[in-house]
Amino acid sequence: MAVKASPTMRRPIVLVPACSWHIGHHMHHIVQFKYVDAVVHGAHCAPLIAPALGAEADLDTWLDTCDGVLLTGSPSNVHPSYFDQAVHNPALPLDPARDATTLPLLRAAIARGIPLLAICRGFQEVNVALGGSLHQAVQEVAGKFDHRENPLAELEEQYGPAHPVTLMPGGLLARVLGSSEIRVNSLHGQGVDVLAPGLAVEARAEDGLIEAFSLPGAPGFLLGLQWHPEWHLQQNSDACKLFAAFGDACRDYHAALERIP
Repeated sequence: MAVKASPTMRRPIVLVPACSWHIGHHMHHIVQFKYVDAVVHGAHCAPLIAPALGAEADLDTWLDTCDGVLLTGSPSNVHPSYFDQAVHNPALPLDPARDATTLPLLRAAIARGIPLLAICRGFQEVNVALGGSLHQAVQEVAGKFDHRENPLAELEEQYGPAHPVTLMPGGLLARVLGSSEIRVNSLHGQGVDVLAPGLAVEARAEDGLIEAFSLPGAPGFLLGLQWHPEWHLQQNSDACKLFAAFGDACRDYHAALERIP
């Protein structure tokens, strides 16, 4: 049973790795407000933003401090060299500093049993870090739909419900949501090609594309989602359930550490 926060219990800390992004004349470490807000208001945890330091990141110190990890979406793509492919479209943004930070970070977090929620790019990072591969342009794959948003549309339309996904019976996602099908938004050009060893499909789109996965053999909670549940979180009951489950897993992890003599 999840351990609920009390007035005297500190909130679990959720590490949120940042992207690196060039704005004006300078590089910035960036996390969008909506992910931080989802940690606070959905998971009821305390966000801690981690810079994209690559090999200079002190992963042990970060993971000693946190009770969960949220891998966010991003305009950038995972560099295809991590799954033995060349860049398909050089016009699309990459973020080598984020890759060099999040890929080893998420492997270390999984090994420790630290709860992990991975969204969009984060979902793709988990698959790549554990040995899977990606379609770099889902819309060019025979039999697959175009899962990208309309770049000319308003945000409300871009993040609006786009298509249904079917949840695997008895899976983690189906248990969390208490449903067999939900409608999700869709804002991605890449998608899972070969699923990494050990990952289990939790949901598929109508064209068969994997939309969610878990890691049943992991010592802790892990759920990867191709869509964006953080968008208008409190107006979406399914999204609320997802972040609540993640927050409960973070509280359980923190409580277990406190019980260790």
